[in-house]
Amino acid sequence: MFNFNVRSVHPIRSAARLALPLFTIALTMAVIPATAQPKPAPNGDYVGTLGPLLLKLHLKADPGGTMSGTLDSPDQGANGLACADFHIDGQSLSFTVPAVHGSWKGTASSDGLTLSGTWDQGKPMPLSFARDTFVAATKPSRIDGIWLGTLQAGSASLRIQIHVKSDTSGHEFCTLDSLDQHAMGLDCANVAFAADNFSVDVPAVKGNWVGKLSADGNSLAGTWSQGGNSLPLNLTRQAAAVAAKEQKIDSAIAPVTAAELQMVLDRDLAEAFKSGELAPTTGAGLSIAVVNHGVRRVFSYGTAKPDSIFEIGSITKTFTGLILSQMVEEGKVKFDDPVRTLLPPETVAKPAGSEITLLDLATQHSGLPRMPDNFAPVNPANPYVDYRAGNLYAFLAKQGVAKPAQTEFVYSNLGFGLLGQALAVRAGTTYPELLKAQIVDPLGLRDTTVALSPAQKARFIMGHNGNHQPTSPWDLDAFAGAGAIRSTAADMLTYLEANLHPENLKPAASSPAASTLSAALTQSHQLRAEAMGGMRIALAWLYEPDSDTYWHNGATGGFSSYAFFSPKGDYAAVVLLNTTLGANGSFADRLGQHIRQRLAGQPAISLAD
Repeated sequence: MFNFNVRSVHPIRSAARLALPLFTIALTMAVIPATAQPKPAPNGDYVGTLGPLLLKLHLKADPGGTMSGTLDSPDQGANGLACADFHIDGQSLSFTVPAVHGSWKGTASSDGLTLSGTWDQGKPMPLSFARDTFVAATKPSRIDGIWLGTLQAGSASLRIQIHVKSDTSGHEFCTLDSLDQHAMGLDCANVAFAADNFSVDVPAVKGNWVGKLSADGNSLAGTWSQGGNSLPLNLTRQAAAVAAKEQKIDSAIAPVTAAELQMVLDRDLAEAFKSGELAPTTGAGLSIAVVNHGVRRVFSYGTAKPDSIFEIGSITKTFTGLILSQMVEEGKVKFDDPVRTLLPPETVAKPAGSEITLLDLATQHSGLPRMPDNFAPVNPANPYVDYRAGNLYAFLAKQGVAKPAQTEFVYSNLGFGLLGQALAVRAGTTYPELLKAQIVDPLGLRDTTVALSPAQKARFIMGHNGNHQPTSPWDLDAFAGAGAIRSTAADMLTYLEANLHPENLKPAASSPAASTLSAALTQSHQLRAEAMGGMRIALAWLYEPDSDTYWHNGATGGFSSYAFFSPKGDYAAVVLLNTTLGANGSFADRLGQHIRQRLAGQPAISLAD
């Protein structure tokens, strides 16, 4: 919901963006020339393994020996990471991968077929590559070629490109590009083509495409399925591949203070203000709040004011995780309680073996799908309003709550909706009232709520879809714990400050919940499971080890958001935008990452379109 991630082509936003270490966010190839090199230089496609991870290295040497390249980590869905700083001296070769702060150094064999060396990303590890030895079929299959189509995912239109090739033994291979999300070269599996029927799996995003080749061989009609949802995706044969828009990187500057951030962003956002995502014609309103070593700033752009209220989407999940931590501290629940035991009696049968616990839900390791299969909105403009507890319980009665023997990180809006509902039932109240009692009142958050008062409605900014057209607000019932909260930048900054320094918390109101909040915040940051791309997960918060950053993002039909805090850097920030995801993904995500990089004094993802 609530945020649409490059890993998951899904009409309902799911908040884990395609990002992050081992290989941080997937960037498209930025060709960075090195100094003139002796010839011949290594050239072509190489494969290697780093521990359990398959890596692909694509090197290109121009006639003068100048090199460029990209690195893919298909198992993590991180592809097209730009390589830079090439140095070659005889058979010695080295390069860096700035996006993940990594480097490779080694030697190339005289025939250029192998590259032997070491990967260093804070800890040196052996990493050698061998030339990809795929041998194409002499006579291509009827399905071979480049196929392009558009996936209409909510308000976002995503161009999907599939490359299909067959080898001399007749086996089919393919890769998938999500061009507008900069997710390139995702490997396919279980590629099958028979009697004009074609199907592929894409493990990196847990997706599948099934369809049929037309009689003239120039089109494929089919369906993309992911997370229990299916969307039409028809493809047309192309004469040549379409390149993804290059992602630019701005040079590093000295670490920015809170007082300096607005001035820096005025400059960095200049092109977006003029003709990009924040242009006057878009109706965009943006609120930003930052704290750095105790200094706070809140400011806004466009149609937003500093006290404008936004939908925060899936950042709601971090509040739900904190509510769980609060109720554990109060002795009302335990992390290992089966969720079944919190629901009304006879809601769902006790499974024979292991069952889903509250902690499984809070760490996205429940095994539940992203969305229930009985989710059928009557009003697409407000899709969650009519999905109530009865619908959720009906799904659970059929699905069951058995926990798979092996679970992995699967981002589930369903799981957090269920967690919020179960905690509210145990507390004998509603999710909005539970939120108010456990977090909002103790922190003194005046504008953080699910339902707006008449005065707050006057400050609720109009949302916009990916085409910058006004949209309706989203109202959530059974899914409230996954994405129902509205808030201001100032309130969100107070929330982030509490997360940044739980030990300094001074509750705004005296209550049993206020007395446990500091301990509950600390507990909510404990890293409990593996997540995607080398990250870990606490209670909802995703954690990047390289930058010591906790983060979450969100999106609804008319809004997008990004929040983070770094205990090591002693800074935090939130971005609230009244526009959902567009063709280029989430601008709020890009801006949030850009701000973190500016605060850290690192090269920053460009905000220019």
